[in-house]
Amino acid sequence: MGALTTALIAIAAVALGWCTIEIACKPCLEKGREAIDRNLNPDYDPDDDADTDTTAALHAPLNPDNAEAAAAAAAASSTVAKSV
Repeated sequence: MGALTTALIAIAAVALGWCTIEIACKPCLEKGREAIDRNLNPDYDPDDDADTDTTAALHAPLNPDNAEAAAAAAAASSTVAKSV
């Protein structure tokens, strides 16, 4: 009877561990499963993806607010400061 109890506890522990991992890593697991489904789909063509605009992503500035920050820094540095 002890072996049966130990086996049931081990099975319950594995099931609870699996559920915990599924809940904790849900976003990552969903992305991975979607990627696997796309790769296994024989009708999927990556050239037909209209959702991603790679040309805009390649030519986008790394720091788009850089011009505004530079203008603010120039305006701040040109102010007169009185030192005592």
